[in-house]
Amino acid sequence: MKGILTTILLVAFFINPLSAQEFTGTLQQIRKSGKIKIGYRQAQPPMSFLDKDGTPAGYSIDLCKKIVAEIKNKIDSDIKIEYVPVTAEERFHALVDKKIDILCGATTKTLSRSELVDFTQLTFVTGASFMTLKGKKIRGNFTGKKIGVVKGTTTAIELKKLFAKTQINANIIFLNSMVEGLNALEKEKIDAFAADQVVLIGLALNADNPNNFSILPDLFSYEPLALAVRRNDADFRLIADRVISNLCRSKQILKIYDKWFGKFSIVRPSAFEALVELNAISE
Repeated sequence: MKGILTTILLVAFFINPLSAQEFTGTLQQIRKSGKIKIGYRQAQPPMSFLDKDGTPAGYSIDLCKKIVAEIKNKIDSDIKIEYVPVTAEERFHALVDKKIDILCGATTKTLSRSELVDFTQLTFVTGASFMTLKGKKIRGNFTGKKIGVVKGTTTAIELKKLFAKTQINANIIFLNSMVEGLNALEKEKIDAFAADQVVLIGLALNADNPNNFSILPDLFSYEPLALAVRRNDADFRLIADRVISNLCRSKQILKIYDKWFGKFSIVRPSAFEALVELNAISE
């Protein structure tokens, strides 16, 4: 009798489909609450921003929507999206404190940040540059100039390194957001604004008068962008990685790229094309 009972239990174990109780971490939390909390920056077009209707939109937001669709299939349950705006300084702690479940925006993947959060496969590649008002001759002439940058960003770190290495005596002005940086530039409180080049392009395109700005072609850093998730949550991160790989293998990610970046460039950067090929990991 004992042997029969053991056999029944073993059979039940192997044929029982993945149940709600077997989900752990973020997946368990999402299934239980019926919602996923997407953290995003409100003023980083075309990566993440509020559109004219006040709805979160952008390249990274579209990627996160694809991930949400796959999560629904995984847990076999409908879930709602709750968008949570975050700042540059609080975004990683928002993940740690479970205020958000995934960070969608223009977030640079670094090893030091990986002490706080985990990152998905790379979603974009860019670099930091400068934006000025058109007609301002600042290229190669930063001495004595006021250069704005959002505090708590990798651009701020790289900017200080750049000026230290080149022995440029410029005044770095730390700002709280991209919007504040754009406003400071327009009001000439700063001479240039430093940020990821792709974000600067988005800011210029969404400004009232895009032709008022000039973006320097030179990059002074390499910025590999990725989505951020909570540490040590392999099952949740794997879903995000699988979606990104599938988008790259099928080349659907190129359509998402063209949707948001095709407005100002019909030629995709070679670095992005290489990223797509590297991310196209087979199942």
